[in-house]
Amino acid sequence: MTLLIRPLQENDLDDLYAMAQNAGKGLTTLPADRDLLQKKINHARDTFSQRCAPEAGLYLFALEDTERKKTVGISGIQARVGLEEVFYNYRLSVTVNASRELGVHVRTPTLHLSNDMTDNTEICSLLLSDGYKGGGSGLLLSRCRFMYLDEFRKHFSEKIFAEMRGVSDAGGRSPLWDALGSKFFDMEFTEADMLSGLGNKSFIAELMPKYPIYLPMLPESARAVIGRVHENTAPALKMLQAEGFNFNGMVDIFDGGPVVEAFIDNIRTVREAVNRHAMITRKPVNLDVPAGERAMVSNRSVRDFRVTTIPLECIGPDTVSLPPEVAEALQIESGNPVRLAPLKDSGPLPKHIHKGSFQGGGSKWQN
Repeated sequence: MTLLIRPLQENDLDDLYAMAQNAGKGLTTLPADRDLLQKKINHARDTFSQRCAPEAGLYLFALEDTERKKTVGISGIQARVGLEEVFYNYRLSVTVNASRELGVHVRTPTLHLSNDMTDNTEICSLLLSDGYKGGGSGLLLSRCRFMYLDEFRKHFSEKIFAEMRGVSDAGGRSPLWDALGSKFFDMEFTEADMLSGLGNKSFIAELMPKYPIYLPMLPESARAVIGRVHENTAPALKMLQAEGFNFNGMVDIFDGGPVVEAFIDNIRTVREAVNRHAMITRKPVNLDVPAGERAMVSNRSVRDFRVTTIPLECIGPDTVSLPPEVAEALQIESGNPVRLAPLKDSGPLPKHIHKGSFQGGGSKWQN
């Protein structure tokens, strides 16, 4: 047993800071600032312990290498956006100008400032250490969030969305920002994007133009990146698309990165999840199998959520056989309820696994 998903903890700060430093510019929700990262850890701790209002919750999950006792990844869920600070996007639209007398019919692509994502749940803050990319680690880190959303739906909206990182160069310069945002803000792209990511969005309302932006008035370099993701973000986008997320016509106001969304019942991990009861076994289990032959298993706890992976062959019609070290990592005992979902998008769980299973989320098993 090597990789485990759990809530972010106080002693994760050093590892989190190191990952943020290595991430480079553009990942605004995880700045390389120890004080700000500490505030996020505190917010997440209060969220999991239910010491803050549900709509203000920030659920941050750590991916731990249990053998090295090191945090090697992070992912998160923002319960609701736009309830305190206004949440902005641009909506891609078309403006039509026509004159029958002149025989003119012109369609112009246009950006409109929008608050349409207000009060919806955002998945965010996905970051994985370079040495752990591949082998299913990124899948586990991303998809564990959908298992949590499924279990504890009352904390979240029906629509789930993600803002994808847009195109920028190695120095953190954005073509869209250079062509548009820089004309209204006396600051660099990285500074403005950082402030926005930290929730300081009031300056946007004060300085951004409220009128539509006609794309033909922007240079080709800016138009070309609208709705596109950074090359480092392409795998994350592909993963979300496999889960059922689609581009919703919204883009980030600074770098033009796309917004993708899905309704929770349509998310693949949610649709294919099944419930079982744990059975601790002393028989040897080979945990080192390919990602396509593994399933995620969670302990279904709201406060001490844990997820790891096990071979599909461990799953029976009514129970799942877990080695003692896996059960210990999940903080469960024989007879406890667990929830499972495929790790990789290579098809649903085998038919025998669905026999007698309970379909749907909203579990009452909350520790």
